[in-house]
Amino acid sequence: MEETVKRFKAQLEKMRVYEHAMGVLYYDMETVMPKKAAPLVGETLGALSGVEYRLKTDETFLADMQAILAHPDAVDAITLAEAKQMYEDYERTACIPVDEYVAFQVALTASSAAWHEAKVTNDFAKFLPHLETVYDYTRRFARYYRPDAPVYDTLLDSYEKGLTTETLDAFFAKVRAALVPVIDAIRKKGYQPDVSFLEQPYPIEQQKEWTKYLMQVLRMDPDRTVCGEVEHPFTTSFTKDDVRITTHYHEDAVQSSMYSVIHEGGHAIYELNVGDDIKLSPLSNLTSMSVHESQSRFFENIIGRSEPFIEYVFPKLVELFPTQLAGVTAHQFYLAVNKAEPSLIRTEADELTYPLHIMIRYEIEKKLIDGTLAAADAPAAWNALYREYLGVDVPDDKQGVLQDSHWSSGLIGYFPSYALGSAYGAQLLDWMQRDLDVWGLVREGSLQPIIDWLTERIYRHGMRFTPKALMEQAMEAPFDPNYYTDYLTEKFTKLYNL
Repeated sequence: MEETVKRFKAQLEKMRVYEHAMGVLYYDMETVMPKKAAPLVGETLGALSGVEYRLKTDETFLADMQAILAHPDAVDAITLAEAKQMYEDYERTACIPVDEYVAFQVALTASSAAWHEAKVTNDFAKFLPHLETVYDYTRRFARYYRPDAPVYDTLLDSYEKGLTTETLDAFFAKVRAALVPVIDAIRKKGYQPDVSFLEQPYPIEQQKEWTKYLMQVLRMDPDRTVCGEVEHPFTTSFTKDDVRITTHYHEDAVQSSMYSVIHEGGHAIYELNVGDDIKLSPLSNLTSMSVHESQSRFFENIIGRSEPFIEYVFPKLVELFPTQLAGVTAHQFYLAVNKAEPSLIRTEADELTYPLHIMIRYEIEKKLIDGTLAAADAPAAWNALYREYLGVDVPDDKQGVLQDSHWSSGLIGYFPSYALGSAYGAQLLDWMQRDLDVWGLVREGSLQPIIDWLTERIYRHGMRFTPKALMEQAMEAPFDPNYYTDYLTEKFTKLYNL
């Protein structure tokens, strides 16, 4: 068994090295790569993914995993958890023919490049063949893995173990029933806070200084984190000592990058606080996308859009933008960044209407996957649902079906994670307040005790537990979406004096 474990760990190290190289290439591709470099980068990523595939499906590696799993008492807990995780990964990978696995990685590089160009030029036709290709591969791979299961359930399970459309349908129905009346009440109220000061020109260079300040407030170690610029913000982590967030600056919307940085910062905080005992282990990866999104959404909205947080950071914002914020108070800024109004762009949406953006994508994904909606008809379906769910008309595909990068990257089944994560965050807040004076700490800019509380319950464990087990342990109770709907109802009823 000692030799078995030694071989197993050596193979994990090889995989980590190749995944690191692929991750750095992906980050480069999304941030600074020249457009014409895409074909060669795609070829390189394809070659590296072929090596990764062979490492994951190696017969000796499989035999070593099976030996470890057959003798759980003969190994330590971390090794056993690694073997369980990698065996599941093996099952998902080995069922796919290697040539298709490699071809898909190459296709994703082309798809990402096409999406970037299509969004900039507002030309869905440029992206359409790539969208069809990505969905075709995704559908096929899901059927290889679970031939008798509904394809979309298989995809959901890959991001949140055990998640099904049945569960999500019930969750979204509950959220919609609770929040739509609040949205309607705000619409009928006819009042909206002044946001004119947010529409002033905010020079990009000062916004970059603002980003550095926010990263400092969020306790993001500058020796281990960096922020890049992209079309669609994301976070990537290679180890807890190399975590990279990204943002997109808009000169006429300072709040856009502000909340992008805080959102991606929430992801980074998670990665920066993984346990040292699993720092270079595959267990350092996230346990599920919903759990990870619970942290990005927690810091972006529950903390970042709270009045105590605004009161703490506002003096620095005024220091950087004295002309734009002349005569504006912290309370006025708080009201402005919590304005609830149906809108076009998901990443700019307020907390209250945000889940409806996710429901739209969820409904479209289900139909694209089961073939009841053709990819060519996605823009029309998108526009119709925005009119039905949010009451807004989509003027063009750039602000519609092309606004998100997820489909171009093969992340199908991911979107529900944002809504579930938001709901997890509200329940976590309830339990955190039993141990900490949360708002007193936030008002002082003392976020470390909050991060420590989350580290103890979530971050340090990586993916040693299933999402359900981890969150029930963290929240000391089963998941209950009522915490989420109650939190939003109470917050926006008070904000709008309903």
